[in-house]
Amino acid sequence: MPLPKEQIYTEDDYWNLPENVRAELIDGKIYYMSAPSRIHQEILSNLFAEIKLHIRSKGGSCRVYPAPFAVKLRKDRENTVEPDISVICDRSKLTGKGCTGAPDWIIEIVSPSNPGHDYVRKLNLYADAGVREYWIIDPAEESVLVYLFEQNNFQTYLFQDKIPVSIFEDLTIDFAELIADIPADD
Repeated sequence: MPLPKEQIYTEDDYWNLPENVRAELIDGKIYYMSAPSRIHQEILSNLFAEIKLHIRSKGGSCRVYPAPFAVKLRKDRENTVEPDISVICDRSKLTGKGCTGAPDWIIEIVSPSNPGHDYVRKLNLYADAGVREYWIIDPAEESVLVYLFEQNNFQTYLFQDKIPVSIFEDLTIDFAELIADIPADD
């Protein structure tokens, strides 16, 4: 007896999910996402604010969006993700639904329930789509992996390090300062 065929989902399926459901469409599969932890949201909020202030202070044309924000990585493929932070410098990629095309910089904060999603699945997806810079922030390990796909390079940093941002020559994130005001979990 043949095995039942695995259902292949499309962009229409993704857009027809209930509004309160967070999910991503990757290679025809729907991946549901649980609510993020408080530490995840603290890091995301602080990073988003710092990046937004930097762009604004420089009069930059890039835009920064926190999750949930839909990113269809390629026009020709059925992959729609919701990175924790997306920085898009080519405004022609912005649509009423989000972004179509690879953002310049994507930041993902690792969820303890599914670390392989960010470390493997999304890493390969973002590299293939043409994302220039990808950060994987792991609160449990207190580390940040920085992938510079155009340079075929990656670097590991710790939460006490100052991390240069490749797409902005004049931005360095002082991670120790960024997390200094985040209260510890009880």
